[in-house]
Amino acid sequence: MKTKKLTVLALLSAIALTIFVMESQIPPLVPIPGVKLGLANIVTVFAVFAFRGRDGAAVLAVRIFLGAVFAGNFSTIFYSAAGGALAILTTIGLRRLLTNKQLWVAGALGAVAHSIGQMAMAVALTGTPGLLTWLPVMIVCSIITGIFTGLCAQFVLNRGEKLWKITSE
Repeated sequence: MKTKKLTVLALLSAIALTIFVMESQIPPLVPIPGVKLGLANIVTVFAVFAFRGRDGAAVLAVRIFLGAVFAGNFSTIFYSAAGGALAILTTIGLRRLLTNKQLWVAGALGAVAHSIGQMAMAVALTGTPGLLTWLPVMIVCSIITGIFTGLCAQFVLNRGEKLWKITSE
């Protein structure tokens, strides 16, 4: 990997981590555990579409690990990793189907996949299948927040299209 690209991915990881930590200070918008805006996912979706899928996965992995360390709640890594794995696989799969004008779709479907992965982990860890009753509400929230994060990633990607091509070489 070229030094320039490695530096850009490190900066994207730092930006995603900073957004994650700042967002963790915002009170929940809805009284459902696990539901938040997911603003750090703007960086992940952007990285997948501006570079490669594995680059986006690396940015996500760094953010999840360091986010758990800096947030001081390492037990959340299980939920974040399960949701993040499904979300990044969904986003990478959609990269082949979507144009740069459709990142909002990747944002929404990635957010839904994240909620499903997060809920699956919660049920597996707690042994409480009753938690699944919250899944429809989480999916609706995921679609709304995912469209927003996808649109933000789409804006950033399309505004600096020439710059990102130079950087990804």
